[in-house]
Amino acid sequence: MYWEIGKDISEKQEISKWGSKFIEQTALELKHEFPEIKGFSRRNIYAIRQWYKFYSKKYQFVPQSVAQIPWGHNRLIITKIKNIKKAEFYCNETIKNGWDRDTLEIQIDKKLYNRLDTADNNFIQTLPAEQSKLVSETLKDPYNFDFLGLHDDALEIAIENELTKKTEQKGDNTQYKKLGRKQ
Repeated sequence: MYWEIGKDISEKQEISKWGSKFIEQTALELKHEFPEIKGFSRRNIYAIRQWYKFYSKKYQFVPQSVAQIPWGHNRLIITKIKNIKKAEFYCNETIKNGWDRDTLEIQIDKKLYNRLDTADNNFIQTLPAEQSKLVSETLKDPYNFDFLGLHDDALEIAIENELTKKTEQKGDNTQYKKLGRKQ
């Protein structure tokens, strides 16, 4: 329904005169026509038009992945993403992972698309989704030991042991002094 509304608004707004308050009038008419449906505020009508114009550059009909996510998710994507390929990526990831809007926003802000798109590997093509994501994330962050399931104490001991090994290999006792330990 939003696709058709966005299409109608875009077409009619192009022929309406500047200052005719076309969007405001449309919002009032839609509220009157569909009183049981919320979402026809002036602000949301602008968002519907923006959403339609964004995807209609590439599609004649609303893409399936876009139609499958909640409207709030769609609004978030079109306000933060200006590339259709990236937008579709986030729609698909939302569906696949069952993200709520806050999680989607975090993934967009952390630039998940860029991290996965520029990977120098074929994990996405060769591994199941969850495993490819885990492997990709692990390799991108050399200090990410989450996959080991270690507690903070175990991680601290592992780092200390690594420093000790490096110090012993160099024959240097400066690391011991930094750690406040005796040789």
